[in-house]
Amino acid sequence: MDEHAAQPPHLTPARRAVLGEAAAAQAEELMAENVSVVALTFVDTAGIVRVKAVPVERLGQAAALGVGASPCFDAFLQDDSAVPARFTGGAIGDLRLHPVPERLTPLPALPGWAWAPADRYGQDGAPHPVDGRAALRRETDRLAAEGWSVRAAFEVEWTTAPEFAGPAYGMTRLIDAAAYLRDVVQGLAAAGIAADQVHPEYSPSQFEVSVAAEDPVGAADTTILVRQVIRAVSREHGVAASFAPRTGAEVGNGGHVHLSLWRADEGGPVSVMSGGTGPCGLTPEGEAFTAGILARLPALLALGAPSVVSYLRLVPSHWAGAFACWGLENREAALRLITGPAGTGTAADTEAANVEVKCFDATANPYLALAGLLAAGRAGLAAGAVLPAPVTTDPALLDAAERDRLGVAALPASLDEAVAAFEADPVLAEALGEPLADTVAAVRRGESALFAGASPEQIIEAARGRF
Repeated sequence: MDEHAAQPPHLTPARRAVLGEAAAAQAEELMAENVSVVALTFVDTAGIVRVKAVPVERLGQAAALGVGASPCFDAFLQDDSAVPARFTGGAIGDLRLHPVPERLTPLPALPGWAWAPADRYGQDGAPHPVDGRAALRRETDRLAAEGWSVRAAFEVEWTTAPEFAGPAYGMTRLIDAAAYLRDVVQGLAAAGIAADQVHPEYSPSQFEVSVAAEDPVGAADTTILVRQVIRAVSREHGVAASFAPRTGAEVGNGGHVHLSLWRADEGGPVSVMSGGTGPCGLTPEGEAFTAGILARLPALLALGAPSVVSYLRLVPSHWAGAFACWGLENREAALRLITGPAGTGTAADTEAANVEVKCFDATANPYLALAGLLAAGRAGLAAGAVLPAPVTTDPALLDAAERDRLGVAALPASLDEAVAAFEADPVLAEALGEPLADTVAAVRRGESALFAGASPEQIIEAARGRF
């Protein structure tokens, strides 16, 4: 592993003091806003958001010294059972959760509460080697050292029970859910998140909200916060929100990821996703980055579609991206290239282009999912990778011979297949490091064993209330 893959530095006394002072000052502001408690969250390997909370008066101490938390959660499955893992889990040892001051956010949707993501460190101040947020920060830094940055965003899709009536994308459903969706948008705004758009989705009582792109770590933090706001607002309206890939007999909830690559420049970062001479206007670097992701999609599913229920959503002709291919505005391709508007006379003409990863869902730990995508894109850049021809139709409609000619293959149809591809991929293993990669594989195999022999209905029911 090169120097840019090294873990973030230890928490020194000086760094602890800086964190503590910043958090203590924020605590004073929070108390003035009648905030009493701060929820500190991290996401485990199975994609469950775990939490420890501290009284606001203890926030400065928590930032400097951390809050104790067992390492057992890294080996937890979605049902809170655990698997043996070589590098983490079990009853022995302790970690420290350190709130991230710059993301500390009051939660008006949960009166009296604030939220912050937490970085996890050992008792000695060393970063926890199985911490997903640290892995994503590491990959972001590696790209930065090579002169690149990435902007990312997650789409958030969810379903509610009881249901709101009305057809897919229908104004009837929006009217039925108007007060609810208004409060979702207002709750997000109160938490500092501007929704780009919100609308009824395809399935019964399904909705989607989109937010602006930001740096990868920020994007992962934001999607966690968005989901918690939606959950809180939903409860106030007497409905339960689920982000699980399938919640019934319908097109499921995705967790689509949007990515764009930017080159460092004296005048500021410049997008390389448009204005080039490559396919669909990609520059050579934008093409290489995208091709690197495409080449590793089967292995990346172990990070981005990491649950057994994921593969009940990931089926052909359901806009889930079940085939490893790409295409311009092709919603059946696993990678959809979006060029954005043209001729507007605004920055959107050159800056809106991005690639959408459609085969991921919200059972993913978003930090791990993005870390894998960045590592794959970086490998594509290093290799000068090129894309195959774009697919211009639903790949499921092509016969086998035509798919072979175009180099289009079906993505793994089960979690076991995805784990096998992940374990065989050296780029992802190197990027995550042995402790994290080994733990991911152990948890995925545990999830497969947990649901061995279960019916689709049983798998859906088990996931509905967990994600």
